[in-house]
Amino acid sequence: MIVFIIIIIIIIIIIIIIIIIIIIIIIIIIIIIIIDCIIILNESHNDTDIFWENHVVYDEWWTVFSGHGVDEKSLVTLLGKWDPLERESFRKKTPHLFTEDHERHFQRWDDHYVHLLKHEFVRFKNAVVLWSMHPWERDARLVREALKKGQNAYGVLVEVACTRSSEELLGARKAYHSLFDHSIEEDVASHIHSIERKLLIALLSAYRYEGSKVKDDTAKSEAKVLSNAIKNAHKKPINEDDEVIRILSTRSKLHLQAVYKHYNEISGKNLDEDLDDLRFKETVQCLCIPQIYFSKVLNAALRIDVDKNTKKSLTRVIVTRAEIDMKEIKAEYHNLYGVSLPQKVEEVARGNYKDFLLNLIVRGG
Repeated sequence: MIVFIIIIIIIIIIIIIIIIIIIIIIIIIIIIIIIDCIIILNESHNDTDIFWENHVVYDEWWTVFSGHGVDEKSLVTLLGKWDPLERESFRKKTPHLFTEDHERHFQRWDDHYVHLLKHEFVRFKNAVVLWSMHPWERDARLVREALKKGQNAYGVLVEVACTRSSEELLGARKAYHSLFDHSIEEDVASHIHSIERKLLIALLSAYRYEGSKVKDDTAKSEAKVLSNAIKNAHKKPINEDDEVIRILSTRSKLHLQAVYKHYNEISGKNLDEDLDDLRFKETVQCLCIPQIYFSKVLNAALRIDVDKNTKKSLTRVIVTRAEIDMKEIKAEYHNLYGVSLPQKVEEVARGNYKDFLLNLIVRGG
């Protein structure tokens, strides 16, 4: 009987030992699984960190959004590959784009950058719309937009008034009537209250002679008038001189180019170089040396660090000059800056916007 009891006890002990061993094995398996999960998670985070530490990947991302316009194809390809951890890592690695909300534990877009991105995304659309317009409507809308933006945009008024033919400017004035039920002249008069108003109204209401005849004696005489007006600007500001405004707003472009030549002979300097008033400088450049004027506008617009309004000049100039004098502008741009205009656009612009601009440049010869 005692032997039987001992055997039972031994069996029970063995069973207990087996159960303990099984429990230990289960615990070990669970620990191994947990360790593996931690390793995998860490590797995932490390892979994501390596992903963003790889400067090639970061450069690819930055190229998508840098410059003018957006590289849509690269954007789709790049963003389409990212998993949630990679997108989170991107937000953390770009503090200039995203702000960390430490209280709520997430990263949010910087509002200013979102606003800038919206402008970049619509550049292509705006270029297409502007190109598709009738030139009269296009100029009328450019004038309207410049008036709304204020003094910093008044150069566009000078550009439209002085680089279009008499018929083109008249057409823009007709289109303005149709679109806005006002005349350009009355809107300029009601929106602009500075001394610039007199010059701008005179330029925009002009209908210049476009024949080939130029009276050289008159041109030389008026060059002297301009020279004296500039010398005496401390007594009478040039923007208040009715004779200067008369010459610039009524004479033909060929006549004014002769005046420009004679002024250089008289003073040893170019007329636009001696003018301190920005609007008069722009007026002379647009009337006498338009290709140099447009090259300078394009060069300013093709800088990366400029404001959105300056960038918009790139679209405006290429769209409006593509079928007029783009060949001459390209030659002058290369002469001034030592690089071809298509090459510069290729470097700075992105995506469909870049392709469209290059198409228009090539179209211009």
